[in-house]
Amino acid sequence: MPAEDARAGAVTRGAPGAGPGPRGTHGHEKGPRGTHGPEKGSHGTHGSEEGPGRTTRRFPRITRDTARPEGGGRAARGDAPAPARQWPLLVVLGGVALGLLLTALDVFRYGTLLIGAALLAGAVMRWILPGVGMLAVRSRFTDIVTYGVLGLAIVLLALMAQPKPWLVMPFLKDTLHFTLTSNR
Repeated sequence: MPAEDARAGAVTRGAPGAGPGPRGTHGHEKGPRGTHGPEKGSHGTHGSEEGPGRTTRRFPRITRDTARPEGGGRAARGDAPAPARQWPLLVVLGGVALGLLLTALDVFRYGTLLIGAALLAGAVMRWILPGVGMLAVRSRFTDIVTYGVLGLAIVLLALMAQPKPWLVMPFLKDTLHFTLTSNR
């Protein structure tokens, strides 16, 4: 039984088979409501009056679940079909898929602009909408910065792509010529 508890991450102070705990408890005494741990009034942890559950404030060795990201709730009501609940993610993925299709059909500049615009739209949706479903991956700030920086970089690179760039930055041309030409 202690091996099963160890696999499940239950081996903490005060659990069966955990060995000596604080102030000389061994974790084998019966606690309140049939749980293992020190009894009320014994030399256990100060959390012994809480009732059933862990008697320590330490994190478990094995994480059983993760917290939902901020704003990671459904984007539509619960009885709506799954695609309707995840519409922000589907908008971004649809834009990226259409951009990749345009790029594959040799319309490179428009395709990459569409990919960057889809990521920028994801950043805006993450900023404005309270619930964006699975578009929420990390914290709101991190998602906005990630989607925004990647989208902006893709758009700028698409605008500066050769031949005939739509956006010309002279200092980049000078930097490139300076690094490639050397007087040996």
